[in-house]
Amino acid sequence: MVYDWFNRQSETAPIQSSEDSTDASAQESQEETPANAEDDPLEWARQAYARLKAQKEQADAIAVEPVPESSPETVSDSQSESAPEPEPAELEPVEAKPAPVAGLSLLEQAAAQRQERQQQLEQEPEVVSQPIADATVEADREQEEPSLGEFDDTFTWSAEVLAAQGRDAGQVTLEEIDWLGRLRQGLEKTRQGFVTGLLQNLGDDPLTPEVLDDLESLLLRADAGVKATDQVLDALRQRMNEEVVDPSEGIQFLKEQLRDLLEAPIKSSGVDLLAPQRGQLNVWLMVGVNGVGKTTTLGKLANLAVRSGYSAMIAAADTFRAAAVQQVQVWGDRSDVPVVANPSANADPAAVVFDAIGAARSKGTDLVLVDTAGRLQTKHNLMEELNKIRRVVDRLAPDATVESLLVLDASQGQNGLKQAMAFARAAGLTGVVITKLDGTARGGVALAVASEAGLPIRFIGAGEGIRDLRPFNSFEFVEALLAGR
Repeated sequence: MVYDWFNRQSETAPIQSSEDSTDASAQESQEETPANAEDDPLEWARQAYARLKAQKEQADAIAVEPVPESSPETVSDSQSESAPEPEPAELEPVEAKPAPVAGLSLLEQAAAQRQERQQQLEQEPEVVSQPIADATVEADREQEEPSLGEFDDTFTWSAEVLAAQGRDAGQVTLEEIDWLGRLRQGLEKTRQGFVTGLLQNLGDDPLTPEVLDDLESLLLRADAGVKATDQVLDALRQRMNEEVVDPSEGIQFLKEQLRDLLEAPIKSSGVDLLAPQRGQLNVWLMVGVNGVGKTTTLGKLANLAVRSGYSAMIAAADTFRAAAVQQVQVWGDRSDVPVVANPSANADPAAVVFDAIGAARSKGTDLVLVDTAGRLQTKHNLMEELNKIRRVVDRLAPDATVESLLVLDASQGQNGLKQAMAFARAAGLTGVVITKLDGTARGGVALAVASEAGLPIRFIGAGEGIRDLRPFNSFEFVEALLAGR
């Protein structure tokens, strides 16, 4: 089953025979009445778990089918009769480099060589082959498919989050349950400092001005930013002036305020969920400073696109960092995504993007992910290089949908916010990807990016695995941040 994460829907239903489906539907109608998530959330979660378990067992049964056995004598006879005689090995022809044509200038020779290389890319994109350790690829094979764990607190919490978004028990997918568990675990460090302090201050009494002062300190320590903190506290103070607010109502009101903060730039952009547009070329540029995880994020996005049913291609335009092309190639091999690169040292990044756009258009690729070199927002020449890449894309594919995504390291906190605001002015950003949320207690920087930089958060990374990056959902993020309340 292909689950389109960009649009949050399954493209194919589980396969089952007509007799089994009839029996299953009759049994469900007779023995099981759909539970209401509001009246009995635990029973609703049990029904969702039972459905997922049944689907998993059915898929395993279909995958393991008996193979007709044949006798060893028959196999040996057929092999001996059909075995071809060994033929002498033929030497592969070695392609000679084209000699420069007499009478042509150096510029004309370079143009001819580029034209020949472009024709080769249209037939097959150039893939830089590098030796890859089998252990690296096998490590990701274990994470290719989510597994259904026990019916525990993590599952029930994930089911409640999906139910609160209007899902039925029959619409719950294992992909979503798996991701919500990863997200909750990834925000553990931020939640420990934030929720623990919040619980100690709230107690069972109505909200007081002293509690709001403590909440202000907690938000600032989580790097939520001054603007976001003031906005949340002003709304809470106004609510307290109107009526007495008990702890449970205060938590729900806090969640609403946090969601509104995160949703404001998304609604302003006019695109609720960033997804590649089918039937046309989509180009996503990954930009940011050094060490924030641009290449890793690009590899995870390529895997996400393939798993969601899109065709993807990677342009290795980071031609300055040592072994950057080899790292991109490893990520491409993990997801079976072709990589277009120039193996020569210090190649022009715009030339790599030029080749990738040409190859993608000839093959009808849905999404081209461009890896760029890390750069400081204060370096004018490096920022101008991004503009050059953008001009190449606009010239070769004027109808393409182009996104410029800034990759931010959540552990950098307010420094990441300053990067976002500087890049937004210089590079024309359209969105932000927040990474490494699992390794920091500063997960509140997402609130600062949304409120102060005014940039929509498009993807978040909550772990090191290839499946630990998904499209951003403000409701799920806030629920994971305040899990337990």
